[in-house]
Amino acid sequence: MIQVLGHAGLHRRVAINVGAGFIPGMNSVLMGAALAGGKLGWEMIGIRDGFEGLLHPDRYPDGGLVTLSPELVENLDPATGGVLGQAPGVDPSQVRTANGEEVDLSDALLTRLRAENIDALISVVGGQGLGILYKLHRRGLHAVCIPRSIENDIAATAISFGFNSALSTTIEMLNKAYQAARSARKIAVVEVLGEHAGWIALQAGIAVRADVVLMPEIPCALKHVAARLKDKISARRPYGLVVVAEGAKFVDYTPAQEDQPSVNALKAPLSPPAKGHIAEAVAAALQQLIATEIYPLVIGPWARGGNPTALDQQLGMAYGAGAVQALKAGQNGVMVAFVPPDIKFVPLTEAIDKVRTVPADSEFLRLAQSLGIYLGTRL
Repeated sequence: MIQVLGHAGLHRRVAINVGAGFIPGMNSVLMGAALAGGKLGWEMIGIRDGFEGLLHPDRYPDGGLVTLSPELVENLDPATGGVLGQAPGVDPSQVRTANGEEVDLSDALLTRLRAENIDALISVVGGQGLGILYKLHRRGLHAVCIPRSIENDIAATAISFGFNSALSTTIEMLNKAYQAARSARKIAVVEVLGEHAGWIALQAGIAVRADVVLMPEIPCALKHVAARLKDKISARRPYGLVVVAEGAKFVDYTPAQEDQPSVNALKAPLSPPAKGHIAEAVAAALQQLIATEIYPLVIGPWARGGNPTALDQQLGMAYGAGAVQALKAGQNGVMVAFVPPDIKFVPLTEAIDKVRTVPADSEFLRLAQSLGIYLGTRL
């Protein structure tokens, strides 16, 4: 078991890795941690592809570990993807082998960290990754986590790294969808990211003057959506825009008839088809109720690309440096959180197994309603 260190002076060799999923601008987080650690005289070590570089060093020409030296850090572009790559999305405690068996590599991972004389780990992870790091922390790993989430659904922090960049890209694409709908005199139903939380759909919908925003927090009736759109469509304004999060829920959608989506009488909330097909299903169901032509678009996954915003670059540097400050202060088993205007350290127990959803009293909801955006009705 790795010794849990508490005194700042004991940290000599600190590793950093990145969880599953691409997020633009990850280098800014690595730079923030490496620069802050270097100022303290610590050796900062990057682990390639999550824990893969540590567990399978033979797969990498450099042995799977990268020294984040001042020379390397100075030549990194903070606006590009991470130089370390990202994890394959596998929990080291539940690794499936080639013969189909499931094995727990947690002890092997902790042993490798000890063999590399690594005192602590900074891990840039999403919600699932926080749970994995918490389990490793319980087994002795000295860990500090940095929240990263395109959907901004990690509890205990106001803004996760990556959210603002995804929001900016989504707004840019929705503006183009709005212009296309206006030019073609049609209604666009656009699917955006948001499997568990509607932050992107809501904030982007406000920015682009959407007519309707549908999200996981507020199950809605498509017949009411159709009625609102009919009220807005006119000879002067023969177009519309519906923004739907990939995790949106409906009270009158019939998933059993995916070839002929329909709306029924009000009943318990139901989920439409899998993400990537929601815009198509909603557009087809609405088309039965509205004469104006409706067409679906899916831009969700594309929002993971693009360039990081200035806010995310700044936040990435702050999160990276903040993680080093947490270790310097002897913190362990914590997540760095942005609680405006401060960077704070919260126990992992406050962030795991929770989802940061849009609350019923959100100012964003009130703002959207004041702009005439239909959000559905909370049950």
